[in-house]
Amino acid sequence: MTQIGKDQKLLEGRAKVDGSLRFGADLDRPGLLHARLVTSPYAHASLRGIDCDTALEIDGVVAVVTADDLPEVPPSSRAMLMLARDRVMFAGQPVALVLADSEAAAQDGAEAVFADLDPLPAAVDLESAMAADAPAVWPEGLPGASAEAAAHGASGGGGGPSDAPSSPNEAPPMEFSRGDLEAGFAEADVVVERVFNTAPVHQSYIEPHVALVDPDPMGPGVTIYSSTQATYYIRDAVSALLGLEASQVRVVGTPVGGGFGAKFLLYEPLLALIAKAHNRPVRLYMTRLEEMLAATPAPATRVSVKVGAKADGTLTAIDAELIMDCGCFPSSMVVLAAILLGSPYQAPNQRVRGLEVLTFKPSIGAYRAPCAPQAAFGLESVLDEIADTLGVDPVELRLANASKPGDPMATGQPWPSMGMREVIEAAQSHPIWQNRAEAKARGRGVGLAVGGWPGGTEPAAAACSLQPDGTVQVHISSADISGTNTGLSQVAAEAFGVDSDKVRIITGDTTTGPFAGSSGGSKIMYTVGPAVIQAAEEARQQVFEQAAQSLEAAIEDLEIQDGKVQVKGSPDQGIPLGKIAQRTMRFGSRQAPIFGHGRHAQKGSSPGFCAQIAEVEVDQETGRVIVHKLAVIQDVGKAINPLMVKGQMMGGAVQGLGWALLEEMRYDGTGQLLTATFLDYALPHIEDSPVTFDMQIVEVPSPSGPFGARGVGEPPVVPTAAAVASAIKDAIGVRLDELPMTPPKVLSALSQPG
Repeated sequence: MTQIGKDQKLLEGRAKVDGSLRFGADLDRPGLLHARLVTSPYAHASLRGIDCDTALEIDGVVAVVTADDLPEVPPSSRAMLMLARDRVMFAGQPVALVLADSEAAAQDGAEAVFADLDPLPAAVDLESAMAADAPAVWPEGLPGASAEAAAHGASGGGGGPSDAPSSPNEAPPMEFSRGDLEAGFAEADVVVERVFNTAPVHQSYIEPHVALVDPDPMGPGVTIYSSTQATYYIRDAVSALLGLEASQVRVVGTPVGGGFGAKFLLYEPLLALIAKAHNRPVRLYMTRLEEMLAATPAPATRVSVKVGAKADGTLTAIDAELIMDCGCFPSSMVVLAAILLGSPYQAPNQRVRGLEVLTFKPSIGAYRAPCAPQAAFGLESVLDEIADTLGVDPVELRLANASKPGDPMATGQPWPSMGMREVIEAAQSHPIWQNRAEAKARGRGVGLAVGGWPGGTEPAAAACSLQPDGTVQVHISSADISGTNTGLSQVAAEAFGVDSDKVRIITGDTTTGPFAGSSGGSKIMYTVGPAVIQAAEEARQQVFEQAAQSLEAAIEDLEIQDGKVQVKGSPDQGIPLGKIAQRTMRFGSRQAPIFGHGRHAQKGSSPGFCAQIAEVEVDQETGRVIVHKLAVIQDVGKAINPLMVKGQMMGGAVQGLGWALLEEMRYDGTGQLLTATFLDYALPHIEDSPVTFDMQIVEVPSPSGPFGARGVGEPPVVPTAAAVASAIKDAIGVRLDELPMTPPKVLSALSQPG
């Protein structure tokens, strides 16, 4: 291969750096109305009325929209809650929306709207929400779960309810089980049981949510410009809401300034209704405060893990449960959490449960490997405790019990091809792990953890055309949030036979482009890549068919070299690719244009695994944890673009450090968010990154991935917190069981007896 495996800079990298790339907030339209949310200050309250008169007197304010101006829509998803009607369910829930001719007027109008709210009791944490007498988030019964988890590859089959909910805020629990749990623990020589808690965190993308809806003045349709990871998902939701054909809703994805799973669908349906009602384009560009209050953060969780093992380290039983604080709307991500608790390691007897609990807080959303970091934090920490108790090497313990392809997952389905064992073996020989005794002598600790992601699937199509200048145009519709367009250009170049700088990626919208699924779940390269290969190969074949006639040679004797088609072994007998395209694009030509099609549906997932090793130092006077070294070792199948692959590995691990040490959305007892700005919400900065950051690529080819590639984005965030926790334990002899592991929590753990 000549193009696959080469470092390639981002196609749009220069435009991002010099500011010439235009994002959703840069869009404008004649007659544009600027929207601003009016949000509730209470977590739970009756909405008795809204006084809009003062706001409407402000110069530039065009309208104040309330729920009374909207049709009553069944709450099938968080996006369909739109504006509060009669009652609010979280602090930050929109109760009205101001439309104005300028952003400033919209903001002034929003501040002038008065919502008459009567506060009600609110259960804002797991303990209070799970009480039998807790105030119900949905007094008339829970609505259905969102479908977005499935789009991330974060849902699974099987596992029915295990028992009836004990609170009006509990969704029916789900469970996977096999074997005899009681017998498994009786057989064990050691049993470790612990409970872990993780805080809610925000995805903290640089660019807030932004969407612009432009109604069609000549018909019933609309065009939606959105910073989204899922254009077709928005199209389907809005067309159903407006009662339109899917083809009447055009969704144009603008460049995404960070998404991490949270930018699927949020306020686009609301804006579509309003734009149609006013017959003017409407744009909502959320403020950072609105993002923190009214978007969809990752959930708080409680993870209980009990593991039994024989003296030689063989696991006999796993009993685990993850309880998720879903905020005001159900999710379906808890299924994945159960899978990830019960699948990485083999135990003949196990039970894994998942429970979703609703609270009076914003509904949750996906965040890079939804629920996987929380599950790994619990499971990997307990495995380390097993190893400590038995006095066995933690890597050997993992290798002895790690799942292999064909072994059963928690669902009972067999693991497909994956490289879990290979990344553990690579970690075992890594210098940071090998030299951990030296680190210990310097007062540092070294910890290791493993985490994986099952991978998502979705069908996709692509097209490939040859242009008169000799360039190859590849037509797709997937959102590029992680450099996938750059990788797909390399895939197309390899399949067609040209250098990647001769490939142009054309990203279409839901009207002009071939279908692609949502950009989430580490699946774009895995799902769109095969369609691109198929389209490029078909276009290449068309080129050979036309060149064969001119060169009077058999197709099988032709090759593409240096931008021309030539007879193998005879480079002076060739035709430039541009000349072939020119012949097909002129008046009177009898040769059809070069245009290849590709379509593909992945029938199975391609899991990716990552092992990480952290070397840390703990200041026992301040409790501060300093990560000196971090090794990220990941099976990527085949690195299409090693530069971008390592960038994803590093970026995911840095976000993992945020989970481990810094990030926490804190609420008070009334449901008020205390960390509503980046002055209060701590994110990792450059000084929080390790001095030594080593990315090691492992390649266990995927049988169905393009050139063997697997998804890359999710796995590197999964094991970081668990690895850091184990390193802290190695350094100070105390294991923390709550994320983030902030200095006060470290000091508190140090002060505990024993």
